[in-house]
Amino acid sequence: MSLRAPEARRSNALHAGAWWLWALGLAVAASRTTNPLLLALLVAVSAYVVAARRTDAPWARAYGAFLKLGLAVLLLRLVFSVLLGSPIPGDHLLLTLPEAPLPDWVRGIRIGGRVTAEQVVFALYDGARLAALLICVGAANALANPARLLKSLPGALYEAGVAVVVAMTFAPTLVADVARLRTARRLRGRAAGGVASVLQVGLPVLEGALERSVAVAASMDARGFGRTAPVAAALRRATAVLTLGGLFGVCVGAYGLLAGDGAGYGVPCAAAGTAAALAGLRLGGRRSVRTRYRPDRWGARAWLVAGSGVLVAALVIALDGPALHPGVVPLAAPELPLWPALAVLPGLLPAFVAPVPKEARP
Repeated sequence: MSLRAPEARRSNALHAGAWWLWALGLAVAASRTTNPLLLALLVAVSAYVVAARRTDAPWARAYGAFLKLGLAVLLLRLVFSVLLGSPIPGDHLLLTLPEAPLPDWVRGIRIGGRVTAEQVVFALYDGARLAALLICVGAANALANPARLLKSLPGALYEAGVAVVVAMTFAPTLVADVARLRTARRLRGRAAGGVASVLQVGLPVLEGALERSVAVAASMDARGFGRTAPVAAALRRATAVLTLGGLFGVCVGAYGLLAGDGAGYGVPCAAAGTAAALAGLRLGGRRSVRTRYRPDRWGARAWLVAGSGVLVAALVIALDGPALHPGVVPLAAPELPLWPALAVLPGLLPAFVAPVPKEARP
């Protein structure tokens, strides 16, 4: 098969799960470092792929919203550090805020007081890590079609998946409706801003949302949504044990992967938990009698996209060292480590192998 990216069509569309695995790999890599230069490189990689492969669908606008959310988280972390203090010692005093007296039972917490450059830089590094993690997850929201992701879910998760997809698509559709109605008001010579215009636009938006809800409910009822097949009691108990035990193992493994010193037990726990959860979901899928029309295929390009994100996470974990966690005492400028920076570059692979949307063609 040629690896040159073809034009995206229904027959060769990339599996939505591949985008999520790629984005989660970048998010795991971001959680393993506080180096702002490396975090900026991860964000740049995700932004380049999103710019090269996103469509004009409503959910594709999610990346900009996650960028703003990341910046808000970063600013909030800095504000909390300035107002509530930090245990990081420092000699470079920036300012001194009025300190509020607190009772003895909250000893260790202060409001106001000394603000040093070391504590601000530490808060900046910590907030940048969380912001980069959110932005990487936003890349998956912008690239993966939520409706097609729903089609790939196991039968045991279909009902929950429908609720999640409806929740994920409601906000972008609502924003699109508001933009459409405001444009119509401007074309008619009416004001598009202010409280009065918002109130006048609100009723048509709610009416459209209600009509879509009724249409979705009717289509789901016509397709027999919610029908289940009879399952033996022993099979239900085995399904519950495998699913809950597997999810617990996945949580423990995820904590180990995200923690600084838990990589040793994180991988085996995550692997065992994933295997048990998949077995439980497969057994639980027997109660679902739904069929799939033209299910998405997991092809070579999906393996390349998902594997590039997993490779970035594995390399960053393997290259863990002091360069990934620059210190703030003594205060010094961070340096970009060569090998971890090179380990992030495989995350660019989806921009060259994933099918190209029609509107992205030159």
